[in-house]
Amino acid sequence: MKTVPLKSDTRQRLYSLDVLRGFDMFWITGGEYIAVILAQMTGWVWLGSQMDHVKWNGFHFYDLIFPLFMFISGVAIPFAIESKLEKSVPQKKLVRKALVRFLILVFLGIMYNGALQHGFSNARYASVLGQIGFGYFFATLIIIYTRSQRNRLFWLAGILIFVSLMQLLYPVPGIGSGVLTPEGCVNGYFDRLFLPGKLYRDVFDPEGLLCNISAIGITLMGTFAGNILRKKQEGDWKKITKLAITGTALIIIGLVASIWYPVIKSAWTTTFNLLAGGISFLLIALFFMVVDHWKVRKWTFYFRVIGLNSIFVYLFTRIVNVEPISRFFTGWLAKLFSEQAGQLIVGFGGLAIIWGVLYFLYKKEVFVRI
Repeated sequence: MKTVPLKSDTRQRLYSLDVLRGFDMFWITGGEYIAVILAQMTGWVWLGSQMDHVKWNGFHFYDLIFPLFMFISGVAIPFAIESKLEKSVPQKKLVRKALVRFLILVFLGIMYNGALQHGFSNARYASVLGQIGFGYFFATLIIIYTRSQRNRLFWLAGILIFVSLMQLLYPVPGIGSGVLTPEGCVNGYFDRLFLPGKLYRDVFDPEGLLCNISAIGITLMGTFAGNILRKKQEGDWKKITKLAITGTALIIIGLVASIWYPVIKSAWTTTFNLLAGGISFLLIALFFMVVDHWKVRKWTFYFRVIGLNSIFVYLFTRIVNVEPISRFFTGWLAKLFSEQAGQLIVGFGGLAIIWGVLYFLYKKEVFVRI
């Protein structure tokens, strides 16, 4: 883990990529809480329902947060890796760096799960950060050792097909094949059999073994988007069109296939990968068009400050509970209004505290990179 100065960073990064990453992280730093309170105040039940994961089958907006982050990390790979390969940086050096990143993220994920607080005897080893590291590492290996875009597409198709075949055809002992329930899916069977430590939901883990393999897929999808954006010989509108067409096609394929192969985020079904990947393609196309092509950037600063320190803010919101801090400063004002309006004030106060910390790091040019 290290900090890097802003100047050396921005020359190699898409402005829109940091903004989209910040938009994505905004929801888990307090944006989701604000939306839920607003839904309660306005009666917009649909808005509140979108701010929570589906129980099993289906798709809500909040189910997009994690895969979108993995997609974004994939978009960055061509900018970080391809450029170094073109400068003849040794492949082993790039692999070693990606491996170190993977191991650090796995360690931080175990810490995030509370191993220091509850002990390692029955710790949960699967984690969001670990899955991000896993997807990034293996996607990076594919990019380093597979130079052809066509062969990379074969890798992506192979991963998605492999996961589909396992989930639909592998016979789970005592249950059978294709039983896509928490107790019956092959994900849970493999987790119970091979994954050490505690499982998040007892019978399976949403960041378990097969989920990790599946998640390589959406990270690889991001690398294709990154390669489109990196092509200097193509105009912006051609890039935007390619991204939009790809995203739309993936969404259609995912929705059609979901008729017999459900979209299940917790099991990372291939249909979920296709749907989330398709939406991610559309979002990067939209943000690239607005932020980098049209250069409409005044509204982006808030999100960019978050996006430049995404891993830090993810860990910060886990370790530091800002709600009582916000209530300490805004409680008097909250009491002047209704209970829901007061909760909204405290929620905005929490967002301000988190963003204030990130802005301080931004001004000091401290950006945590792994």
